[in-house]
Amino acid sequence: MPQHDVLIIGAGLAGQRAALAAADAGATVAIMSKVHPVRSHSVAAAGGINAAINPADDWRSHAFDTVKGSDFLGDQDAIEVMCREAPHEILHLEHIGVTFHRNEKGELDLRAFGGASMKRTAYVADITGQAILHVLYEQLMKYHETVARYEEWFTTSLIQDDDGTCVGCVARDIRTGVMETFTAKNVILASGGAGQCYKPTTNGLIVTGDGIAQAYRIGAPLMDMEMVQYHPTTLVENGFLITEGARGEGAHLLNAHGERFMEKTAPNKMELASRDVVSRAEQIEINEGRGVGPGGAGIALDVTVVPKKRVHEALREIVNIGKDFAGVDITAEPIIIRPGQHYIMGGVKTDIDGATPIEGLYAAGEVACVSVHGGNRLGANSLLDTLIFGRRSGEHAAARAAGMSMPTLSDEQMHADAAWIDEIIGRGRGGRRISEIKEELGTTMNQYCAVFRDAEGLDKAHEVVRRLKEEARTAYIDDRGTVFNQDVLGAIELGYMLDCAESIVVAAIERKESRGAQYRTDFPERNDEQWLKHIDIKVNGDDTPKVTYSPVTITQWQPEERKY
Repeated sequence: MPQHDVLIIGAGLAGQRAALAAADAGATVAIMSKVHPVRSHSVAAAGGINAAINPADDWRSHAFDTVKGSDFLGDQDAIEVMCREAPHEILHLEHIGVTFHRNEKGELDLRAFGGASMKRTAYVADITGQAILHVLYEQLMKYHETVARYEEWFTTSLIQDDDGTCVGCVARDIRTGVMETFTAKNVILASGGAGQCYKPTTNGLIVTGDGIAQAYRIGAPLMDMEMVQYHPTTLVENGFLITEGARGEGAHLLNAHGERFMEKTAPNKMELASRDVVSRAEQIEINEGRGVGPGGAGIALDVTVVPKKRVHEALREIVNIGKDFAGVDITAEPIIIRPGQHYIMGGVKTDIDGATPIEGLYAAGEVACVSVHGGNRLGANSLLDTLIFGRRSGEHAAARAAGMSMPTLSDEQMHADAAWIDEIIGRGRGGRRISEIKEELGTTMNQYCAVFRDAEGLDKAHEVVRRLKEEARTAYIDDRGTVFNQDVLGAIELGYMLDCAESIVVAAIERKESRGAQYRTDFPERNDEQWLKHIDIKVNGDDTPKVTYSPVTITQWQPEERKY
């Protein structure tokens, strides 16, 4: 039975940064991922990472922009930590080999991003996440004696002792089907968001809410789950992300009349208002008949106003995406985009050190809710979130491990999980296919729990999710084997997605106001008097999740009207 001081589930940026920090602190570390680490979804982050590294900038300005971007739902103590520590983290990345773009003077170049009061986004063309992820993985290679890597292992359950402390997990070796119990003094969840609850989404197929649901099932509270970010620029054809870096470089959004309609909504920031504001403005144009493309379902993103040399230098990946998936040369003609599901602001509730209310369990990155993003995340704050709180979680978990003995576990949970998987594999074909249920879930969430919401649609979504949870109990799979049985993993992931989706819908029903990404057409105003608070969701057996509240931490910025 493998034993480790710190077991990290998820090997994207949050997980790898946590592993490096814990190893530096002297802990024995394991990092576990259901895919090879450099295929983690962090690789898809394109535009950049925020930090106040310009001498004319200040971390307090970054923090205020983040608080304002969150529509004042973000916890300001956590935001202060993130923004204050950002410059040091960027320089650390640069020193270990991340090739951030430099300007003519040889200094780190910075680009403009939405909701920011000045340019503060460091970047590597439009492959920033990939560049950072590969460098961190290279660094992990140096720790081969103290950091064990379980690549292509799928976590099925977290394990608690009799006191409710998290003491490990059960996982399945995807290559062989072998089940194993892993003992740990601390577990850090770094397994990403839950974008596959939606269709379409910018998120990869692996982003199925595993860690959010695993923590939820053992009693950890989820927070801000109603806050689901729709990115303003995703391809109409398939939901692929077109980086905010395009607008950061000066691209325009145009309606069917060729108008830059953002001047109606955000006359000062235009296309670089916060993402929720831009997505709503686009959706209004589409809904009111001023959309472009087939069925008027899109908006024109005009990158031709950016010098061609600069496009090929700073936006080369979306040049390829435009050609390959839309048949458009973005240097010569506009590309058609629309708002698309992109990011979950909510997640497992943690403090500023990544600790959850479950002793021994930590979370960092998109799986977690610190809450630095509140009602809306600013572009290029997500990579920063993963690194700052990944590092802090690793350090804190290592320190906790130093003062305790290794827990003693049995294989009881492993045998239960193995029986559960055998039951899934052995089901007859009387139910629905996993893929059919996932398709209905995704389209339902995108229809009723998207840029605009109302009570009738949210109630319908909840009704569908509850039915799909029942149908998932008898859903069948085709693959009966043990080697790379993605079918059985898909069935387990479907359960995770349904738990996340229900949490999102229940919280959206509960919040009877419009704030950040939660825009209720039946409650169109922000209501600080009643709703300046977090909504917490806890498991309630098989019944509808339990709803409670927790206060928003305000340190120095009082809520005000949000204008761009």
